[in-house]
Amino acid sequence: MYRGMDVLSALQFSRSDIEYLINLAEELRRRVESGERLELARGRILFTAFFEPSTRTRLSFQFAMAKLGGLTIDLGPEEATSMAKGESPEDTLRTVDSYNPDLIVVRHREPGFAARAAQICRAPVINAGDGYNEHPTQALLDVYTIWRVFGRVEGTRVGLMGDLKYGRTISSLSYTLSNFRDVEIHYISPRELQPREEVLKILDQRRVKYELHEKLDEVIEKLDVLYVTRLQKERMKPEEYERLKGSYIVSYDYLKKFKHIPIIMHPLPRVWELTTDVDSLPQAMYFEQAKNGLYIRMALIKTILGV
Repeated sequence: MYRGMDVLSALQFSRSDIEYLINLAEELRRRVESGERLELARGRILFTAFFEPSTRTRLSFQFAMAKLGGLTIDLGPEEATSMAKGESPEDTLRTVDSYNPDLIVVRHREPGFAARAAQICRAPVINAGDGYNEHPTQALLDVYTIWRVFGRVEGTRVGLMGDLKYGRTISSLSYTLSNFRDVEIHYISPRELQPREEVLKILDQRRVKYELHEKLDEVIEKLDVLYVTRLQKERMKPEEYERLKGSYIVSYDYLKKFKHIPIIMHPLPRVWELTTDVDSLPQAMYFEQAKNGLYIRMALIKTILGV
């Protein structure tokens, strides 16, 4: 499964693929947490090319490769590369690919860039986010987190809240959840930020039950998971951002009004939409979610490298 393959979209994953990666992530987690020093990727090189800012995704890929015993080389900030002189990202990737890395992880602000990178590069390419389009490995760690909390994914009621139009995590998570039986997806957002038509069309094709809401109050008490996202300021017109800023905020005071509080997830970084006082709740899972990203990415790297 996936040995030597590019990972560009969450639509590539079947339920059996996801369960395989979850089980492998659990096995690797046990080995790492027991203190075992893994050398599975010894002599292999991962190249991380982030043409858009990243903290968790970039570092978790680099840590994942290190935990597997491999080496990572990072492109570094744009101003320190020849792109500052006008070189295109495509030429940068062509050059790096000629050095024969074993795997390339790419993030770019342009939708579809990861697919173009895969056409350019001999090495397998993992999409670490291409504009508003997709973020498939984030979806894997999100579903892994749900599985770790509930012991299952099927039958869960998941609320996706916030910027559902420009947020790439929303499309990939929706596609990944669609592999599981009896999942309900509740989209919660201002009308202007509802999910893109192509995302809902795929859910319709896969006969996934979903509903659109404008207010969290309408649905929160029947959710198992509340997945909060920030406004994608960098993809919005300034006037649109200013108009919608602060239109939804999840705080401790808000949540304590309800008899049932779902687990709270967030792909991070957060801004104003999720207040820090929520961190004290046992339902707050976003930092554990980030930790889970290490192990699911270890599993994916191991699988692609065939080690």
